[in-house]
Amino acid sequence: MQSIASLEGGCLCGAIRYRIEGKPFDADYCHCRMCQKSIGAVFGAWMDFKLHQVTWVKGRVTEFASSEYVRRGFCAHCGCSLTYRHTEYPDYLTLTIASLDDPELVQPNYHIYTDEQPSWLNIEDYCQRYPQARTK
Repeated sequence: MQSIASLEGGCLCGAIRYRIEGKPFDADYCHCRMCQKSIGAVFGAWMDFKLHQVTWVKGRVTEFASSEYVRRGFCAHCGCSLTYRHTEYPDYLTLTIASLDDPELVQPNYHIYTDEQPSWLNIEDYCQRYPQARTK
């Protein structure tokens, strides 16, 4: 099993690969409609890093501007969702936990945008829940 000191992952087809040094500074489940539509699932599981922690080993994501400040990265070959980048925070990069070679290594800490979560979805965990974005 990989050490949390170094994480690796990539897209479904293998055209994009990344390596991360260190652990994420945060991780969450997002239930917003934009994540639901861009990922094709009822929620996304994300992990947050400082940009300098991430190295693109093979290929690069293609980005889509889903809003004025948000860029969502995906593989142009297989369509796999990989990144979320907010242009007002240029030193941070968010990646999908599911794109890790071993997604068991990172567990989300909280849920955001639960007001947009489908009523039939029942997740039983001990994570804090926020109806909209988490504010500090």
